[in-house]
Amino acid sequence: MPRKRTQMETIREVIKLHAKAGMGYRPISEICKISKTSVGEYVTLFRRSGLSYEQIKDMDDPSIMDILLQKPSHEKERYEKLSSYFDYFRKELSRKGVTLELLWHEYNERHPDGYSYSRFCHHFQMWDKSQQVSMHMEHKAGEKMFIDFTGTKMEIVDKCTGEIKEVEVFISILGSSQYIYVEVVESQQKEIFLKVTEDALHFYEGVPQVIVPDCLKSAVTKSDKFEPGLNELYHDFARHYQTVIIPARPKHPKDKSLVENAVRLFYQRILARLRNRMFFSIEELNEAIWQLLEELNNRKLSKRDKSRKELFEQIEKEALQKLPIEKYQLKEFAQAKVQYNHHVYFKADKHYYSVPYEYTGKTVKICYTPYELEFYYQNRRIAFHQRDYRNYKYTTKQEHRPDSHRFKSEWNAERFISWAVKNGPNLKEFIEKLLESKEHPEQAYNACMGVLSLKKRYDKEKMEKAAVKAIYFNQISYRFLNNILKNNRLEIQKEPQQVKLPFHGNIRGKEIYK
Repeated sequence: MPRKRTQMETIREVIKLHAKAGMGYRPISEICKISKTSVGEYVTLFRRSGLSYEQIKDMDDPSIMDILLQKPSHEKERYEKLSSYFDYFRKELSRKGVTLELLWHEYNERHPDGYSYSRFCHHFQMWDKSQQVSMHMEHKAGEKMFIDFTGTKMEIVDKCTGEIKEVEVFISILGSSQYIYVEVVESQQKEIFLKVTEDALHFYEGVPQVIVPDCLKSAVTKSDKFEPGLNELYHDFARHYQTVIIPARPKHPKDKSLVENAVRLFYQRILARLRNRMFFSIEELNEAIWQLLEELNNRKLSKRDKSRKELFEQIEKEALQKLPIEKYQLKEFAQAKVQYNHHVYFKADKHYYSVPYEYTGKTVKICYTPYELEFYYQNRRIAFHQRDYRNYKYTTKQEHRPDSHRFKSEWNAERFISWAVKNGPNLKEFIEKLLESKEHPEQAYNACMGVLSLKKRYDKEKMEKAAVKAIYFNQISYRFLNNILKNNRLEIQKEPQQVKLPFHGNIRGKEIYK
């Protein structure tokens, strides 16, 4: 069952859909399962902040909330004055030659302390979108990529056994240019699904603002008209590529009409032409598909007198966001509580990793690959480590320690042993045993510091005697050493030896009582 979204996660999603995907209040309210009024309130708070989505997307939750709750007292009155003209503006824009810039100049003459031209346009356009009865389905360049798997599968044949194996067909299409990508894969498993989605992005050499999958099990954990649940891996994939995932709504064919048309074209222009050919590997099948796909993308569109490839090159390629330098690495997720020593115990490796000491006691999310780990708190990355598979060891970064701990970190085993050598061989042996008694040497540093502090109160001879007694009784601890020095009990009281009685025939043993 998908985890219920928190209020702050809902606010983040509303801002992302509004600012990055350019969606109106109605579709956002359906996706986020909140009222249009709430969407409007969140968007208004975001607009009043004066910040862009890029500026706030990496902030932690409390910082965003502080910014959004800053409400200038004059703002409400200024917006109400502007919004009273919106109906008039819409009518005037239908008249020949009237532009938003002209209307702003007229507004500015009446209200010199009103909004700037950019904010004026923004407020009016957001209101205008919210008034539309249905969403206009003409897509902007670089806005959306629709993806799906075909209902009909293809087949490959095992050369050795003759066994026929069905394979899945993945299809993607860009909204504006209708540029199509097709690839055959082994299954719809989420790891393969992410890989083939990534292949599509690299085919287009860019990233759209929104990816629209059908309600695939590999992407959507809960199919719902208002609040579909996405698996956490898919969320992380979208974060890596700086895009938004908006699954198509069940029983809403308009949401996925483009990709369904692409599937139909695949059946007619590619599948039908390959129906009598036999393929022995996925690679061989993909090569044949891509040759026919190139023909399909270069064919002229009947109503536009240009091919999909030409439209892509002319209007959509430049509108796509740039690909990140590195490809996405598959991750797994876990949660853990930060321990008192500002380390997180990562159960999979039985290893301790540090995070900044301010997060002691907090529950953090761990995103990990075979090579590295990231630690997040309230959607903000707070630590990063290379993965270490040594059981029960510590990986610590100096900047994560409080100042007092940084002082302690300057100490090491060699330094404590070097100090003990100057004070006597028995004290040296005691310190060595104290360091060896712990699973990790750093765990003994506090005790070593305590032993060192005793030198201020007791002379070298007493320290040596105390060390001899501690070693003799195998009591290797600061507490034992401190107690015998404090109570001046430095001499070793040896237990008296038991006298063994000689054997005598008249002495009865225990056997007689059986």
